[in-house]
Amino acid sequence: MAVLALVVLGCVCSLPWTLGRVDRTGGAPVRRYEAGNLELSLLPPIWWENSLLVQSLVEAQRRGGEYVPTRLCGTDRLGRDLFARCLTGGAVSLLIGLSAAVIAVGFGTLYGTVSAASGGRIDGAMMRTVDVMYGLPSMLLVVLFAVAAEATLERIGLERTGTGHQLFDLAILLLAIGATSWLTVARVIRGQVLSLRGQLFMESCRAVGVGPWRQFRLHYLPNIIAPVAVYAALAVPAAILSESFLSFLGIGVREPLPSWGNLASDGLAEVNAIESRWWLLLWPCLSIGGTLLALNFVGDRLRAAIDPASRRHTRSA
Repeated sequence: MAVLALVVLGCVCSLPWTLGRVDRTGGAPVRRYEAGNLELSLLPPIWWENSLLVQSLVEAQRRGGEYVPTRLCGTDRLGRDLFARCLTGGAVSLLIGLSAAVIAVGFGTLYGTVSAASGGRIDGAMMRTVDVMYGLPSMLLVVLFAVAAEATLERIGLERTGTGHQLFDLAILLLAIGATSWLTVARVIRGQVLSLRGQLFMESCRAVGVGPWRQFRLHYLPNIIAPVAVYAALAVPAAILSESFLSFLGIGVREPLPSWGNLASDGLAEVNAIESRWWLLLWPCLSIGGTLLALNFVGDRLRAAIDPASRRHTRSA
């Protein structure tokens, strides 16, 4: 929880700083995460290499009024501050992961409840749809969805650059991830609702004429909130990993907007046997790994606290 709180607060609370605009000599102000200085490109972190040549160059840039990055995590090939880009990329990755998890858990809960409450042929048809979708590779569906949305953008003539296009890319990405992550939630919730549907208090509700929405709100939802919370906690790291993987491949979040995935992709190209700029790959990968580990630990502890069988298994192990 401490690691997760540090990551979330660091990435979210720093948005006013990373999204703030900085002045450049001979150019319009730009946001800090995309502001670059080519004369200060590919510099290591300030605590790693502190040569007199680098320091004199930085001081000359500062006296000239040009943009100087913090260099806490180094700079990339365009002279952009990697520290600011990692913070902004973390906020983007967390936003997409949380939003996609909310979509997946919300739709899966609704789908599983409707299927179990309907019963009969409707239940069978809805579950066979889930079985068919389970047989399809989810990552391929996400890629096809993103490519189809990109082709639609080009067909209607929307420009590739601009804030509107970046927001459209983010919306398509989180919808694509959320639309392929609800299958397990739907199956689990269906099983929970089926077990509740046969209870005496639910038969009494139907006998007195309680409507379906009132049954869901007053009886089904309070009894399934525990598994919903557990799967929501476990769906967030899966969504973040999917976003990072797609951005690493160049399909998800794209330049100039950073995410941990495309930062790792850019850093991988700078790691070679001749001259390794290790800092470009270390910080994005360390951020992804630490956040996913923290989220998985939180999800496991939450599942152990809610599920008695899981808690007994953990103690015996």
